[in-house]
Amino acid sequence: MRLADLPAPERFRSADEADAAIRAACAANPDVASCEVIGTSEGGREILGVTLGYGPTAVSLVAGAHADEPVGPEALRSLVTEALAHRDWGAADGGLARLFERVTLRIVPHVNPDAEAVNRVWIDAWDADDPAASLGAFLRQRRREPPGRDVEFGYPAMRTENAAASAFLFEPSPVALHASLHGMAVSEGALVLVERRWVTRRAGRTLADGFLAAAGRAGLPPHDHDRGGDKGFDYHGPGVWTTPEGAAMRAHFLAAGDVETASRFHASSMEAAIARGGEPLCVVPELPLFRVTAGGVSGAGVAGRAAAFADALPAMTEAALAGDDLAPWVARFGVVATPVADAVRLHWTLLDLALDAVR
Repeated sequence: MRLADLPAPERFRSADEADAAIRAACAANPDVASCEVIGTSEGGREILGVTLGYGPTAVSLVAGAHADEPVGPEALRSLVTEALAHRDWGAADGGLARLFERVTLRIVPHVNPDAEAVNRVWIDAWDADDPAASLGAFLRQRRREPPGRDVEFGYPAMRTENAAASAFLFEPSPVALHASLHGMAVSEGALVLVERRWVTRRAGRTLADGFLAAAGRAGLPPHDHDRGGDKGFDYHGPGVWTTPEGAAMRAHFLAAGDVETASRFHASSMEAAIARGGEPLCVVPELPLFRVTAGGVSGAGVAGRAAAFADALPAMTEAALAGDDLAPWVARFGVVATPVADAVRLHWTLLDLALDAVR
């Protein structure tokens, strides 16, 4: 059985609902799962750490660093509850028991609960069938943390959240695979980021091609944007970049003479995983909340439709704040909202492919 075969959620659950379900699922399956509070956020909210399986291959999974990207946390929360609820599926062929025997998954479903609470209004209002209303709520309520507060670039211990995640994910033993689940507000399709030492290997290319093929079947073509290596995001064909690095971010801002901003970037979770030793495969899925299909001209390496949307974003935001109907904007740019179930299943597909790569 593959993770992508599990039933996928149709909506974003609240932290309280998801955490209660995770605790209950782990308590009911103590032979293969455990749940613990690994620390508290700056605002005093509990951060959960989940261990699934008992195999020799260590895998670290984290989501929520950017709390305006809610699909990653839902993917990990649902992975825990659904994998345990369906652990006996396909038992004749080993089912998930074979996975639990092969790997130990260390999972932080949401590393940034304070920011999730701040973004909760628009997340609760999310409706993929009504992109105009969802986009309006998103533009009015979305909050994102700047450099120096960005949890993804705060390892090992910039914030209490980073310190808790670092100790749980990376200190027990080096990992063979690390995935940090992210997302995009708006794009022309799917992206997958693969660590630069893996991206040119056959295993890395197979992973990327498999993920993008699955995304295509779900209606998400590759987001084809060649940034020319800006901020360390090297382009390896449509829909494929290298993973983010704090070192590259610092170099970018230092080259621009912005020493203060450069100083705010610490290591990414990928760099933290690599620093523990070995040569882990590090991957980041990037799926859009909103996909643009019109309003600009795109070509090889040029995401012109997304760029045109970005140019119009200030006017759109002003309209959203005024309470205007965004349906005309949605029509102009052919905005399509990505269903939660599709996005979660694609995250699970990437994890299946990544686990195959490190077998």
